[in-house]
Amino acid sequence: MQKIPMPTTLPYGAGVTSRTVSDHYFSAAPASADERRTINVPLAGRTRAVRVAPGVFSADRIDEGTSVLLQHAPAPPDTGTFLDLGCGWGPIALTLGLRSPAAAVWGVDVNERALGLARDNARSLGLPNVHAVSAQAVPADLRFDLIWSNPPIRVGKQVLHELLLTWLPRLAADGVAYLVVQRHLGSDSLQRWMTEQGYAATRFTSVKGFRILRVENPG
Repeated sequence: MQKIPMPTTLPYGAGVTSRTVSDHYFSAAPASADERRTINVPLAGRTRAVRVAPGVFSADRIDEGTSVLLQHAPAPPDTGTFLDLGCGWGPIALTLGLRSPAAAVWGVDVNERALGLARDNARSLGLPNVHAVSAQAVPADLRFDLIWSNPPIRVGKQVLHELLLTWLPRLAADGVAYLVVQRHLGSDSLQRWMTEQGYAATRFTSVKGFRILRVENPG
């Protein structure tokens, strides 16, 4: 089996390059043809048409982990500043934007094609409150009232930890993050690690082999 190389720099953070040779969802610039197509997916209680393409995460559907998060995380507040960390073509950011049209929603990804799709999908769904950008384009002083993420576990533990240590400190004082992680891919060890970093990390719920972890800033 061919080994997929990991990114040499932190995804969704400063300093990302496009040197990852594998055309994987955490490639900055996928090598595959940008052949876009429309699919229908359930978002915020309705079936909606979105654009997808090869070279992005879950390019033919909403993956099971994201679906668990969207269906079982608490309803987002009506207002605030929200973050979708690793937004892909946008299912989480779009759902947040649809459910909370008065909120500012930021979707961050290293994959340039994914960001383009997320922006196009936000535009087609009439969501000017959704901003899909690179990490460098997020204002440095911005703090988030809510983070929803299906984090990229397969980039490896070290890179994942660096990613979370980049963004979790940007939670507002009373902000909260909900992360969905498959149990067999280390959800319990990730929860312990976040607790060791000083965060209040608890298991919010378990569904279909996935854990939704609730993370708060230390009191």
